[in-house]
This record gives sequence, C-alpha cells and structure tokens, in this order.
Amino acid sequence: MPVSTPLLGIAALLAATSAWGGMFLVGHSVLRHVDPFWLTLIRYTLSALLFAALLLPRGAAPWRRLRAHAGPLALRGVAGFGVFSVMLLVGLAHSVPSHGAILIATTPITTQLLRWMLDGERPTRSTLLASALALTGVVIVSGVLESAHSLQDGAQRGASTAFGDAVAFAGTLGWIWYTRGAARFAGTLDVVEYSALTVLAAWPLLLIGALAATAVGLAAPPDARELRLATSGLLYIGVVSSAIAVLAYNYGVRSMGAVSATAFLNFVPVSALLLSLALGRLPTGHELAGLALVVGGLLLHTAGARGAAVIQE
Repeated sequence: MPVSTPLLGIAALLAATSAWGGMFLVGHSVLRHVDPFWLTLIRYTLSALLFAALLLPRGAAPWRRLRAHAGPLALRGVAGFGVFSVMLLVGLAHSVPSHGAILIATTPITTQLLRWMLDGERPTRSTLLASALALTGVVIVSGVLESAHSLQDGAQRGASTAFGDAVAFAGTLGWIWYTRGAARFAGTLDVVEYSALTVLAAWPLLLIGALAATAVGLAAPPDARELRLATSGLLYIGVVSSAIAVLAYNYGVRSMGAVSATAFLNFVPVSALLLSLALGRLPTGHELAGLALVVGGLLLHTAGARGAAVIQE
C-alpha cells in the first residue's frame, strides 16, 4: 500500500477533475433552467441522499461523529459546496468562461501561499515552478490571450469583468478551506465520512441560503417543466460531480496532501477540452500546447511530492 497509495491518489484526483470538467459542459445547459442557488441546493440534495446510503451499513457511529463535529463540518461543507459553487457561478455570470478556468487554476498557488502564511510551511521552488507552468498552460487552453486580440463585438472591448472575477476568486477560497479540512480531520474521520458528513451537515444551511436568496429576489426556484428539461444534467452534476468526484478528490487529498491535490484542479479545463475532443471537436494548436504545459506541470508536481515523501521516510 505505501507504494500504490500515491498512484491511487493520482488516479482519484484525475477522475475527480475529469468529472468536474464534464460538469462545465453539462452545467452550461443546466443553468438555462436552474439558477446558481437552486442548482447548488439540488446537486447537493442528490449527493446527500447517495452519501446517506453509503453510511447506512456503518451503523450509528458516523451519526455520532456528525453530532460531535456538526458545527465545524457544516462550516467546511458550506464553504466548499455553497460559497465556492454559488460565488463561482455568480462570478462567471459577470465574466467569461475562460476567466473562470484561470481563476480555478490559481487555487494551487493560493493554497501554497495560505499554507505558508497560516502554517509556516514555505513552498519549494519546484512546487512553485510546477504551479506556474500548469497555470500558464491553463491560460493558453482557455483561449483568453487569443480572445483578447480578436473580440468580435467591439462593444465588449470596454466592458470590465473585474467584479465577476473578484467574486469567483473569493469563491475559490471556500474550496481551499474545505480541502484543508479534509487533511485536518484525517485522524477523526475517514474519507467517506468526511465527504458524506460535510454534505449532510451543510445541507440545511444550503436550503436556508437558497430560500433567503429567493426571498430577497436573488434567486427563483425552478418550476416542474424546467426541472424536467434539466433532469439528465442535474443527475450528472448531483451524482457524478457532487458525490463521486468529491469522494475521489478527498481520497486524493488524504493520499497526496492538500497542496498536491489542488494542483490537479489545473486539469479541470483540460478535461473539458478532452471531452470536447471526444464529442468530435478538434483542438487547436494553442490548446494542444496548453495541454502539454498543464500535463508537464502536474508531472513535475507529483514527482516533487513523491520525492519529498521518500526523503521523509
């Protein structure tokens, strides 16, 4: 197991980020029928049901842990599932998708800086180099540089996306805090329990948030027709990207550490590109170049992480 665990962690993180890349493609159509607040509530309602089923064979022990740690688990869950999801979607509504990909890709570097500031653990040069390399690849894959020189709508040239980008970036801090929690609860909860109990503890607060947003006019609950039109997309987002992917990601955090796990978020836009390729869309030259940089950055990062683990042993 000491040899295979990092490899399984890498596989789990790739599976999670691939599922989230697919969510970007699926979510684009779902958001036409369901607003960000209610989409967040629905997706984690579905995942909560799945996680509750996973906990049933374990008897009363997980529920005792839920009662013992309800507050911290709820706050971690709201940060990772509510704040991150809603602020990212709201931010993208005032920005463009290419900016969203870049903002998610800043998460590894932000995680390293926060770890340095909060824990006193200074990132190595190889870690910073790998993150910068992968971030450069994401910028190229997103096409933001190309679109900056070839805007078709002249009216868009003067439009600022600063507000939307700031909101989306603030949302990424919620996911970083959730990821740090996965490592901090390692001695108390296993991967399934942390994944499940954070969703279950946060669900009442997600419900209150959706109802409050509706009451003040920021959100509107979808009607039955809109839900029918978005059924398949909601099932994918709720089961695959909000339950299975979260479980895989948290396993990767336990296996590789928070910094290495967040580095794999750079693969989210790349996986969306690969899925588009599978659907018949051929990648451009700049997309292939960006893909190579992202993969190179991830390989450099994982090699450095495994080397550090060997030194510690």
